Amino acid sequence: MNTFVTLGINDDLLKGIAAIGFEQPTPIQEEVIPLILDQQADMICLAQTGTGKTAAFGLPLIQLTEEATRQTQALVLCPTRELCVQVSRDLTAFARYVKGLNIAAIYGGASMEQQIRMLRRGTQIIVATPGRLNDLINRGQVDISQVRYAIFDEADEMLNMGFQEELNAILAQTPAEKNTLLFSATMSREIKNIAGKYMSEPMEVTIGKLNAGAEHVEHEYYLVQARNRYPALKRIVDNAPGNYSIIFCRTRQETQEVADKLSQDGYNAEALHGDLSQAQRDQVMQKFRRKSLQILVATDVAARGLDVNDLSHVINYNLPDDIANYTHRSGRTGRAGRKGTSVAIIQAREQFRIRQIEKKIKKKFSRKQIPSGLDICKKQLFNLAESLTTTEVDCEQVDQLYPEIAAMLAEVSREELIKKLLSREFKQFFNYYRNAPDLNIKEGELKRASHQERSGKNEQRFAGGKHQFTRFHLNVGRKDGLLPQGLIGTINGAPGGGRIKVGKIDIMQTSAFLEADSRYIPQIMNAFRHTTINGKTVSITIARGKPPIRHPKQGELRRSKRRKFKHA
Repeated sequence: MNTFVTLGINDDLLKGIAAIGFEQPTPIQEEVIPLILDQQADMICLAQTGTGKTAAFGLPLIQLTEEATRQTQALVLCPTRELCVQVSRDLTAFARYVKGLNIAAIYGGASMEQQIRMLRRGTQIIVATPGRLNDLINRGQVDISQVRYAIFDEADEMLNMGFQEELNAILAQTPAEKNTLLFSATMSREIKNIAGKYMSEPMEVTIGKLNAGAEHVEHEYYLVQARNRYPALKRIVDNAPGNYSIIFCRTRQETQEVADKLSQDGYNAEALHGDLSQAQRDQVMQKFRRKSLQILVATDVAARGLDVNDLSHVINYNLPDDIANYTHRSGRTGRAGRKGTSVAIIQAREQFRIRQIEKKIKKKFSRKQIPSGLDICKKQLFNLAESLTTTEVDCEQVDQLYPEIAAMLAEVSREELIKKLLSREFKQFFNYYRNAPDLNIKEGELKRASHQERSGKNEQRFAGGKHQFTRFHLNVGRKDGLLPQGLIGTINGAPGGGRIKVGKIDIMQTSAFLEADSRYIPQIMNAFRHTTINGKTVSITIARGKPPIRHPKQGELRRSKRRKFKHA
């Protein structure tokens, strides 16, 4: 029996979810669906990625929508194009047997003219990214004045990406008498601000442990020298035959470089990042979902909205700047009751970040040794042997050819035949890993790195003036979604840069200034080359003259005064 019927879902929707294969609701669906259907109240729902949030709000949203009118009655806001497309696709699948319901996906990178034509035909539910929807509102091409339900999906990520102004502008066009539902993985200060501004006495629902890692995910890390990061990645992939994985990189440039290297080395891998056109991104995602692509190399744009249930591994080629993003990355695997593995490739000086993540997700990492060439060859050979023993023989086809083939191989012994098979299948593999060096960091190197980390912290804390800093100017600011951790992450990702010391960071509305170690000017300039933030190309120059006088806003003045009184 489909137990969704006990939640109050109607027959048309029950047929739709049965066609998908849904039978048992997840905990979030069990709790949230009846509340939305019965309470008709504002709600904050805190739950991790992969818990089934889309069906939790999507099923009751469809049921409460009136198909008889073509006015837009519901609005779902998503942070990324990928999540927007996925949510729209899911809602359309749920509503397969609901006649007269139109759902439109509105997002940047796709044809605006085509989206306008969809809206003009009449759309009861709009799923949109804030930037494109706000643009269409400004052009007078969309009417959301009759919206009865507004859903913020992955609200924390929308705020992290700098969509606060767009959200304000969009919600200003909606009626005050509506139900607002906010779904988020974290309860940040910004989330509380949205709740205070746009919601009326919201109910709060928390599913599972907040900020906890997915239940079925194992967390591992490997220590490497910076120069061995890519060779170590290859060994981790080779040591997991048949893996189906996402590799996360920090920047778009690095993502493309890693994907290109893997492809050149014979791996079935492609890149997904913001420099690709929407058509290219859709094509890559379709191939990955169909499993005609084994490895997806991605920026964090893919950490949200990628609905793939059977990923075996998530590999952090670099740890994310924001710890919360690690939770979103690792939540891509270990879904729907399956087991998954989240891997981090780090340098010795990054071990403190592993400890920070452990505290956040309330799970321990296990340190793994980078496998040797012999270990990998054994694993691959055993995998081949196992696959041969479990292969079903198509006797009808094989029996026609068997006598001739058997005659050709009659003088070859069983042992020799096995050896020939292995040599043929693994010749290139064996050659690559013959005399492969040990990539693991030795204990002495680990102690030196730990000492340097402690020394570096003390030096930065007590001798800030020891290094000479250069001021840089960037043409992006708060309005573009620029965050301090993003700047630091880009700098630390600079090839040949190592751990570059960063001084004062001043982010204004449309520009920013930062100070960094003068010895690494070329690396810092190169780190920002070809970098974009929310579609805007970043330009960095060495700042001249004195820093501009930045007048604090009224709210900052009030906070400053409170601090003075507090410490007086």
